[in-house]
Amino acid sequence: MHIMNCILIDDDATARLIIHQLCKKSERINVLAEFSSAIDAIKYLNTNHVDLVYLDIHMPTFSGFDFIQTLKNPIKIILTTSDKNHALEAFEYKSVVDYLVKPISKERFNKSIEKLETLPIEAANNHLETQKLADYIYVNVDKRLVKINIPSIYLVEAKGDYINIKTHETNYLVHSTLKKIQDKLPSNMFFKVHRSFIINFSEIIDIEDNTVLVKQDVVPVSRSNKSELMKKLNLL
Repeated sequence: MHIMNCILIDDDATARLIIHQLCKKSERINVLAEFSSAIDAIKYLNTNHVDLVYLDIHMPTFSGFDFIQTLKNPIKIILTTSDKNHALEAFEYKSVVDYLVKPISKERFNKSIEKLETLPIEAANNHLETQKLADYIYVNVDKRLVKINIPSIYLVEAKGDYINIKTHETNYLVHSTLKKIQDKLPSNMFFKVHRSFIINFSEIIDIEDNTVLVKQDVVPVSRSNKSELMKKLNLL
């Protein structure tokens, strides 16, 4: 029997508790973590692999569908919701395996697990390999290679023939282009807000007019990129 590792995302603590208990009773699902915020779950997935996500649709700030659209790599998703009206929209996403309407019965929950077990696990294994490769990058600083953990990067700024990579620990001035590092960074975490700036949008503190505050840095947002950024953050 293949045991699947999962996370739970739901802003309702009671709903998370119920699903967690159903997972325990099934003995086929291992819950690694729970999140009341989809953005916190995205941070977790940038450094951890899971086989499955139990995902609520209606959450403040960042909905379940917003979460699915940010995923760079495929993960099996079972949607959990009190709203029956989004089933057709939900199954337009290839990653969605099932759609559970609250309150969720034990019988219906077990059927969704049976459905999961009929699907191949190769995709999940491929995701694991991709995730391992995407956790860090190496950059050339003063003729030595330096390893940088990708989740620690909060801002990248173009400076002529160089880029300034700002992390929680220190900054790195690297002879490269914004385009080259953009190709190395996961799109579910980073966004090019301006021709000279890439930000880790999970680190945004404030948005005002055509600027964003990322940690202590005020970063310009180009008019053409602002609507896409707002769509990712669901702040409209």
